[in-house]
Amino acid sequence: MNYAVIKKFDIANGPGVRVSLFVSGCRHHCKNCFNKEAWDFDYGYEYNDAVIDEIIEACDKDYITGLSLLGGEPFEPENQEGILRLVERFDEKFPDKDIWCYTGFLFDKQLLAGAVGNSETVLKALEHIDVVVDGKFVEELKNLALIFRGSSNQRIIDVKKSLEQDKTILLDGKWERKMGNSSIYD
Repeated sequence: MNYAVIKKFDIANGPGVRVSLFVSGCRHHCKNCFNKEAWDFDYGYEYNDAVIDEIIEACDKDYITGLSLLGGEPFEPENQEGILRLVERFDEKFPDKDIWCYTGFLFDKQLLAGAVGNSETVLKALEHIDVVVDGKFVEELKNLALIFRGSSNQRIIDVKKSLEQDKTILLDGKWERKMGNSSIYD
């Protein structure tokens, strides 16, 4: 597994100040993707235990709200084991911080349905992730007014509640209203 970049002060990919890992490798190839260079699985730098240590250390600051996973595509089969190792370590060290994951795969119809790579690894990773923003970026549905997503087909999913209730539960937008936005689903 490779990664494109680690942003240690990111305010664009989830609420608050976050550390964001952009993994390499994506087969979705969305039209006008903002991160085309990360489609290549060989792009960037080698992902290993030292990189996980670096991410954990960067998250160990009071002002860091959580971790965001983006790409490329975090749930490509080649990236699943590496993502699982990271989210397990993060969740153990920071139980009060959250993990957001952006994926072009659909939460219910692909990730939970076992249609992507190793279904056991995917489920284990999801058990540590708090929020999934799912769905491919669709240029024709692009809306710059949307918060934390690029196109209106993408959903912001409360993973913990969804797994507990065995159905897809969209994230409550209470935190967003505090940010001055009316709804994450407008």
